Amino acid sequence: MRKQSHFRFNKQERSGIFFLLLIVIVLQGGYYYVKAKPSQTETSFALNTEEQDKIDSLRNHRSEASVKMYPFNPNYLTDYKGYTLGLTTDELDRLFAFREQGRFVNSVNEFQAVTKVSDSLLGILSPYFKFPDWVTKNQSIKNTASKLKTAIKVKDLNTASAEDLKSIYGIGETLSNRIVKFRDRLGGFLVNEQLYDVYGLKPEVVEKALLEFQVLDVPSINKININKASAAELSQLIYISKSLAFDIVAYRDKEGAYQSFKELSNIDKFPTEKLDRIALYLSL
Repeated sequence: MRKQSHFRFNKQERSGIFFLLLIVIVLQGGYYYVKAKPSQTETSFALNTEEQDKIDSLRNHRSEASVKMYPFNPNYLTDYKGYTLGLTTDELDRLFAFREQGRFVNSVNEFQAVTKVSDSLLGILSPYFKFPDWVTKNQSIKNTASKLKTAIKVKDLNTASAEDLKSIYGIGETLSNRIVKFRDRLGGFLVNEQLYDVYGLKPEVVEKALLEFQVLDVPSINKININKASAAELSQLIYISKSLAFDIVAYRDKEGAYQSFKELSNIDKFPTEKLDRIALYLSL
């Protein structure tokens, strides 16, 4: 009788072994294929690194490349705007502290003196500084007055009489009396630019007047606290009408205490173009 071998497999077992070997071969081939092909993850990671370098570069030069610049008044910079332009928190804090005193920077040199910003950054920002027209005109007047000071003795605008003012071509009896009345209601001019606020006085006449009359002795005034004053108290200021005074108080009651004078610009019909002069008479 012939012995049966223990190593013989039937047809079903042989088929199973064949398919098992086939699966092993396929898996082994797949392993070597994946290992040989560059990893998509590694490629992505390399691209991400490159993008990160670009982001870092843009962040380091944000004031030069990533921020589209438009003309702006540096007196009204916010934390966010200042940061995007490249100013440090210390530089911004110095500007804010200066503004809290009711003062304004009126030139590029004054901006640097207050903020202590670097020459390089100032060179980037200063071409976009936009000061009010009256500031530019006043600077021109000061320069002209300086050149003519040996020929013309400048008198104090706060002590000039109506008769004195009539010496300026374009200022007659009506306008000279109006200037004196306006000055009395203010309690005295604090800055030369307030002469532009006299009703009916043309800018070109103001420029002539400021060649001979300027604020030499600044009067002492009691500032009005806009977080405590009533509408009646606010309306005592010549720049603020009764209706505007009520709106200022209403805004304060709704939104809470004013944190800066710039918030007054949110009030409908507030004369924003005169905010810098009005702020001279206010406190927080």
